[in-house]
Amino acid sequence: MRNIGMMFPGQGSQSVGMLSDLVAEHAAIGSTFDEASSALGEDLWSLVQNGPAERLDRTENTQPALLTASIALWRAWLAAGGSEPVVAAGHSLGEYSALVAAGALELGDAVRLVRERGRLMQAAVPAGEGTMAAILGLDADVVEGCCEAAAGSGVVAPANYNAPGQVVIAGDIAAVDRAIAACKEAGARRAMTLTVSGPFHCALMQAAAEPFAALLGEVAVKDPRFPVIQNLDAEVSSDVAEIRRRLLAQLYSPVRWTDCVAAMASRGVTMVVECGPGKVLAGLVKRIDRDLEVAGLGDAAGCAAALERVAGSGS
Repeated sequence: MRNIGMMFPGQGSQSVGMLSDLVAEHAAIGSTFDEASSALGEDLWSLVQNGPAERLDRTENTQPALLTASIALWRAWLAAGGSEPVVAAGHSLGEYSALVAAGALELGDAVRLVRERGRLMQAAVPAGEGTMAAILGLDADVVEGCCEAAAGSGVVAPANYNAPGQVVIAGDIAAVDRAIAACKEAGARRAMTLTVSGPFHCALMQAAAEPFAALLGEVAVKDPRFPVIQNLDAEVSSDVAEIRRRLLAQLYSPVRWTDCVAAMASRGVTMVVECGPGKVLAGLVKRIDRDLEVAGLGDAAGCAAALERVAGSGS
């Protein structure tokens, strides 16, 4: 008997043509994109299938498109006989997908909210002033120390604790460059800047917090059907007010993904299913906890295999 944990990916998992091999087999995919497109007043499926990639990769487009893709797969999973999880989590944007899947947010509200979230995040720091970098092969506390030493009058800090030995940092370009040099000197296996549109999940995103709080306050949030572990502190909120508080703080706080996966395991999860395009989170889980079984729904073969494994286990 498998105890399922469902996980939803964040930005970086999108690609032009995603879900194209699944749409004919799963009616829920087309209907979900129709619902989200109606809420936004534009054809999201056309964007996802035709791009161009430069347009899909703009933060304000990536966020609603990826959330919709994840919920389309979630609905396809349920319609095909997949079970609800004992707990769920999402990486950054994926936290919103997890909350939609759990019934805490309506899809139409969520796609409108994350579109504005993307616009506010993009506008918080002028283009060319902030960046992110991946640090591989250093313990998190060493990366934290390198960032503290490198910050000076600028901002640089861990933004994503993705897995043991894999931390993403964010901040001012000059401060990030200094932190990269410090991490290399400290023995990092690799330390390189990432191609991103802004320095997400760090103090520079505070500028987006006040307007986003107002938008978040206008959206109906309900108690989720199943627990959702949130990025801020790898905890499950006890009420709707706590869900809102953690969503807002997540904007400018690091994503504690390693702790989120550990929290799923502590709740008895034995198999985690990546409910979204790509396999980024599955790869991270393998680094975090080798005892967890991993599956993905991002393509037809993976979706069929995951459904077969769950059906065979009786879960």
